[in-house]
Amino acid sequence: MKKILFCLMALFLFTAAIAQDNSKKKLVFNPKNPVYEVAATCGTCMFKMEGKDCLLAIKFNGKNYFVDGTGLDDHGDAHDKEGFCNAIKKAKVQGSVVGERFLVTYFELIK
Repeated sequence: MKKILFCLMALFLFTAAIAQDNSKKKLVFNPKNPVYEVAATCGTCMFKMEGKDCLLAIKFNGKNYFVDGTGLDDHGDAHDKEGFCNAIKKAKVQGSVVGERFLVTYFELIK
């Protein structure tokens, strides 16, 4: 009986582990949507926005917005010497403001 319970518990945990969605939504350039050139950085470290963690933010139309759809570490180590927590970078983005956040559908750093 203990072996059956152990097998059922292991099967349950295995099923729960593989059921997690680990896929990342790929950001794709859409030539039909406008492209904005923005300043991108860590909102809490560099833009001094309210927040408990380091989060990617952009300056769009003169206002700072936290970004949904991509994150700091998706573009290198945020705490590196030239990372988002230590530098403000230029980026090309597509997306829109939703509430108080910017929902990005495309994000590319400008070198």
